[in-house]
Amino acid sequence: MRTARFRWRSWWIVALLVTLVAALGVPASVAGNKSPASKKSASREVVSATEKGGGQEGEHIMERAQQESIARTAPGTSVSAAAFAAARADARNLPREGGAWRQLTTQGYQNDSTRYRDPVFSNSGAGWRLSSGRMTALAAWRGVIWAGAADGGVWRSYDRGDHWAPMSRGLPSQSVGALAAARDGSIYVGLGEANTSSDSFKGEGVYRLARGASKWQRVGGTELLSSTIYRVYIHTPDFVFAATSRGLWRHHLGTNSGSWTRVLRPDPNPTHSPYRTSHITDVTTRPGSHGKVVLAALGWRGGTLPSDTSYNGFYVSHNRGAAGTFSRIVPRGDIDASDIGRTTFAKSPGSSSIYAVVESPKRLVAPVASEGFSNLQGVYVSRSGKPAGPWTLLATPQELSESGSSITLDFFGAYPGIQTWYDQYIRVDPRNPKHVYLGLEEVFESNDSGNTWKAIGPYWSFGRPCYHGGVYDCPATTHPDQHAIAFAGGRAYIGNDGGVYRRSTSDHRYGGWTDTNRTLHTLQYYYGGVGKVAGGPAYWGGTQDNGVSLLRPPYKTMFSPFGGDGGDMIVDPNNGNRAVVEYVYLDMASTTDGGKSFREISPSCSAFTYTPDPCDPAPRFIAPFRADSHNINHWVAGGQYVWQTYKGWGTTCSSTACDWKPVHDTGAGHSITALAVNGSTTYAAWCATGPSCNPAQGFPFGSGIDTNYGGKWHRINAPKLPNRYINAITVDPNNRAHVFAVYGGFSRRWIPAAGTGHVFESRNGGRTWRDVSGNLPDAPGDDLVVSGHKLVLASDVGTFVSNMAAPAHWSRFGRGLPKVVTWDLTPAPDGSLVAATHGRGLFKIAAPRR
Repeated sequence: MRTARFRWRSWWIVALLVTLVAALGVPASVAGNKSPASKKSASREVVSATEKGGGQEGEHIMERAQQESIARTAPGTSVSAAAFAAARADARNLPREGGAWRQLTTQGYQNDSTRYRDPVFSNSGAGWRLSSGRMTALAAWRGVIWAGAADGGVWRSYDRGDHWAPMSRGLPSQSVGALAAARDGSIYVGLGEANTSSDSFKGEGVYRLARGASKWQRVGGTELLSSTIYRVYIHTPDFVFAATSRGLWRHHLGTNSGSWTRVLRPDPNPTHSPYRTSHITDVTTRPGSHGKVVLAALGWRGGTLPSDTSYNGFYVSHNRGAAGTFSRIVPRGDIDASDIGRTTFAKSPGSSSIYAVVESPKRLVAPVASEGFSNLQGVYVSRSGKPAGPWTLLATPQELSESGSSITLDFFGAYPGIQTWYDQYIRVDPRNPKHVYLGLEEVFESNDSGNTWKAIGPYWSFGRPCYHGGVYDCPATTHPDQHAIAFAGGRAYIGNDGGVYRRSTSDHRYGGWTDTNRTLHTLQYYYGGVGKVAGGPAYWGGTQDNGVSLLRPPYKTMFSPFGGDGGDMIVDPNNGNRAVVEYVYLDMASTTDGGKSFREISPSCSAFTYTPDPCDPAPRFIAPFRADSHNINHWVAGGQYVWQTYKGWGTTCSSTACDWKPVHDTGAGHSITALAVNGSTTYAAWCATGPSCNPAQGFPFGSGIDTNYGGKWHRINAPKLPNRYINAITVDPNNRAHVFAVYGGFSRRWIPAAGTGHVFESRNGGRTWRDVSGNLPDAPGDDLVVSGHKLVLASDVGTFVSNMAAPAHWSRFGRGLPKVVTWDLTPAPDGSLVAATHGRGLFKIAAPRR
C-alpha cells in the first residue's frame, strides 16, 4: 500500500497529542525510528512533538493558535475592528498608480492528480478532488446557494454550485462568520470568522442584501465592530439575532435602521481579556413556543492561556430574547453542565426535538487517552424540546470512530472531535425529521434521530478497505474540517477547509460527494513563488490546509503536489521545476522535477523522517527561509537559530549529517519572523516573550533585528524602531547596507506601547533608521519588494507603491485587487509582480520599474 503523509489541518493536533504522548511514556527509541514506510497517519505529529520536549499542557495549545494574530496585535492581545475601518478609509483617500491586477488562480485546484504522487508528501488519492479555501458559512433560498469564505467574501450560485460568482459589493471586509436567509429573500451576512483559529479575522458587523439588490447594506450601527459572529439567526417574524464573541444581540427583522441591542453578556470580563469574553456560539428557539423561548449557549473554548470558562453554559429567555430576560440553567440528563464549551444547536422540523453538539474545555486542556484524545463531550438531544432537558447522549467520540470514520486509534491514534473548538455543526434534514447531519473533522449522518450514526464523509480514503493505492479506488469524499451546512432541492451542501461539496439527501452510502469548487476561488495563501518552465512561468504557492499549489503552462488546471498546510518557499526563477516548500515549523522539502518527488531537508526538530542533530527547537508555525538575491544556491532559514547552506538543491539533511549549519543564535525564547540575505550579509528579525512570542502569557513582548553586516553578528540597537511584530525584512539587491523593516500590528493610537510606523529604512546596515511610512494607512504591513526604483508594499488593507528616492510618499498600487489581506509579493521573471492573498488566490500585475 502506498504510504500517505498524514496532514491534519493545524498545529493544534500536534499540540493536543503532545501531552498524551508524554503521559503514555513513549520511549526514546520510538522517536529514532521515523521511516515513512512504517510511520503513517498521526505518527509524524506524535513523534515530532515528543522530540520537541512535549508536555506543558499540550505545548501551550492556545499559543499555537495565536501565532498569526500576534502579528496584528502585539504588544497587545487584541485590536478593535475600528482600527481596520479607519485604515481602509485612509487607503481610499490615497492616489492610485499602476495597471490592473489579474487573477491567476481561476482554474480548478486538483488534489487527486495522477501526475503528482510523491509517496510521502502528496495527498493524491485522498478523494477530495477539486478543492478551494475554507468555507465557514452556507445559506440557501429557493434553490440559490450562498457561501461565505473565511477571508474570501460571499459567493452565490444559481446552479447547485457548478458555477459561483463573488457577491461582496458593499462589504468592508472579506472575513465571513455566518449567513442566513430570511423569508422575504434577503440574505444576512455576519462578518468576522468565529472559528478562533490563528487566521480568523474580526469583523465589522452584520450586513443585509435585499432581494434583487446588488450591494450589501449594514444592519444597525457600529455596535458589532470587533466581533466575530458564530450565527445569524432569523427569529420569524420579529427579530434577527447575532451570536457573537461579544454576547448575543437582537435587531428588528427586515430593516437596516436602528441599533443592535445586546440582550445577553454574562461575563463582565473586567480586565477585557480576549480569552474570557462572552462567546455566544449559537442561539435557537424552543419548538412549539412560537419564538417566546430562546436558548443560547455561551461556549468559550477554554485553553491553557489565561482563560475563564466559569460563565459557560446554557441561557434561556421566556420573553423572545429581550434584554434582561435571560437566566442560566443547568441542563438535566447526560450533559456535564460543568464542562460546556463551544456548542451548536439544531431543531428538528416536524418534531419537538433539539439537538446539541458540545465541546469539552476540560478535555481540550487535558486530553484523556481513554477518550481518544478527543475534546468532544458528546452529541445530545432533548426530545421534549425543553432547554433544561432531559438531554440524552446520542454519540460519544468512540462511537463515532466506530461508525466508519477514518479517525480511529489504530490509524490516527485518536477519535473524532479533536478540533471541536474549530469545526462543528449539527443540522436536521428539512424534509425528514429523523435525518440528522453532524460535522466535525468528518461528516456523519443518522437516519433514526441520532440513535445510530454513519460516517458519510470520512477524512480521506487512505487506510480504508476500498483503497489499494489508486487515485480513484474509493468513492469521492469531502475535504476535512467541517464548518457549515445548508439544504436545497433535496441536496445537502457542506462547507469545510476545502470549499463546498454536495450530495443528495436520499443517498445514504459512504462517499458519493460532488465537489463544487471549480469556480470557487478562495484559496488562502501564505507565500508564492515563480520560475521559468517551457511555455511560460510556473506559479507555486503555500496555502492554509490545501498544501502547495502548482500552476504551470498551459494553465488549464492547478495541481497540489504537496499536501497539508503549505508555508514559505524558494523557487528558482530560471528553472521553475526547482522549488523548496514547507509544511509547518520549518519542515522543508525540495524538488527538482516540478513537484513529482520531494526530499526532506529540514534542520527543524519537527522534521518527519529523521531528527537532525543539532536541530532547531523554536521555528514559527509558518517559518521563514530565503535565497540569496545574488546566489540562488545560498539559503538561510530561521527558528531560534539562523541556518545556512550553500548547496542549494543539493542540500541534504538526516539524523547523522546535515548541510544546514547554525550560524547565529538569537537566544532562548526567541523565534525568527523574517529573513533577508544579500551575499555574506544576513538580517534576521525575531520576536520574544516566553514561548511563541505571545504577550497573552503575561510576559512583556519583545522584537528586534540581528545582523552580521560588518562581519560579526550583533543585535541592532535602534530606538526609533517600534516594539511590534516584524513581518518582513527586505534588503536592496544592489546594496547590502540598504535594508527595510516591515512591521505588523497597529500604532499606539490603537495598541498602547506599540509605537508608530510600518516601514523603516536603513542605509548603513541597521545602525540608524528612519520611518518612511509617511501617508500609509495605519495597518499591518506584510511584505515589501524592491522593483527597479520603486518600493511595493503588501498590507492588510491593500498594496501600495512609492519611489525609492522619496519613500514616504505612497500611492495605492493597481486596480481590481479584492479587499483581502495580501501576505506576500514575489517578483516574476517575466517582469510581473505576483501577490499571494489570504482568501482570494494569486494575482499578478506589471511590476513598476521607474
